[in-house]
Amino acid sequence: MKHSTDRILTTHVGSLIRPPDLRELIRAKQSGQSYDEAAYQRCLRDSVAQVVRQQAEAGVDVVSDGEFGKGISWSQYVLDRLSGFERRPIALGAKNPFMRGADRAKFAEFYAELDAHDGVATTSEAVCVAPITYTGQAELQRDIDNFKAALAKVKVEEAFLPVAAPASVIPDRKNEHYKNDDECLQAIAAAMRTEYKTIINAGFIVQLDDARTATTYDRMVPPASKDDYLKWVARHVEVLNHAIEGIPPEKIRYHVCWGSWPGPHVTDIPLRDIVHLILKLKVGAFVLEGANPRHEHEWRVWESVNLPDGVVLIPGVISHATNVVEHPELVAERIVRLAKLVGRERVIAGTDCGFAQSPFYRRVHPSIMWAKLEAMAEGARLATNELWRGPSRSAA
Repeated sequence: MKHSTDRILTTHVGSLIRPPDLRELIRAKQSGQSYDEAAYQRCLRDSVAQVVRQQAEAGVDVVSDGEFGKGISWSQYVLDRLSGFERRPIALGAKNPFMRGADRAKFAEFYAELDAHDGVATTSEAVCVAPITYTGQAELQRDIDNFKAALAKVKVEEAFLPVAAPASVIPDRKNEHYKNDDECLQAIAAAMRTEYKTIINAGFIVQLDDARTATTYDRMVPPASKDDYLKWVARHVEVLNHAIEGIPPEKIRYHVCWGSWPGPHVTDIPLRDIVHLILKLKVGAFVLEGANPRHEHEWRVWESVNLPDGVVLIPGVISHATNVVEHPELVAERIVRLAKLVGRERVIAGTDCGFAQSPFYRRVHPSIMWAKLEAMAEGARLATNELWRGPSRSAA
């Protein structure tokens, strides 16, 4: 994994907004309508090539494939790549497991309006009914091949593919096969190791997306206690470390966020309460929120917490959750204050979260997404000018 050795590098969390023609083909494929598979594969390949080129043109140094090959969401996509699960409609009148949490309870009227406006309520759930194995080799190889073909036509510093960490694989899943949920979790981690290793072996950085690490606090407490939650996080850290055992840490980025949905987030667990557990992960970089008004102040955590040796911090310096485009000077301020704490060579500018939670749910207009990425690149240039002026002030 490259460091910012002579300038501040830029990247993002991974998911980018799909073009309309690709979205329509995905929609047709998912709905069971008659569609042209060959046309879908061509559109996917061409769309990946286009989005990689656009990232390079916007000034992004470490690029992804936009997650274009995932036909569901950033976490549910593995339903197409793991055996052992079946989908069932949520029973009429039953509580929707995807629509709960302390934030929702505190701001029930707001969330009722938000759900009615977005119209994206999940109507089915995944149930484990058989042994879990990895079956997505063909789809994963297709994504790798499309990404490599796109990268051959641009000049960037590095490339990564984002995938789900075990805790975030098929959130709110139900287990009817294994003895308990922990045994099910271990089976998921063992299966997902195939995906992690395949990406590394293809020459890419793998990014482990794990929004559930932080958001589970909102879902769990109450009725559970904070100590119960911290034990839950500690166990998932153990399981993930086992899943990536033997993989070079410098080939792995770990992304944790607070769900990043457009809500108040007053019940989010503070970073300072979980950072000691997150830093136990054997990875080369941590991708964290840092640009939204609920978590931007948490850059101060690094005044008293030391990054492990050689590890990179990738803070969000632009937000996916607002249509306001951050000024490059603000982006530079966010970069510089962290660089002075952890060392300029150990900061890569990033985003809070992905710009598209799924193929059909975008968080800003596409034109604004690209304007934000351009502002990030310009802010990184301004930060570079300040940080590389005069004697090095890099942290040891």
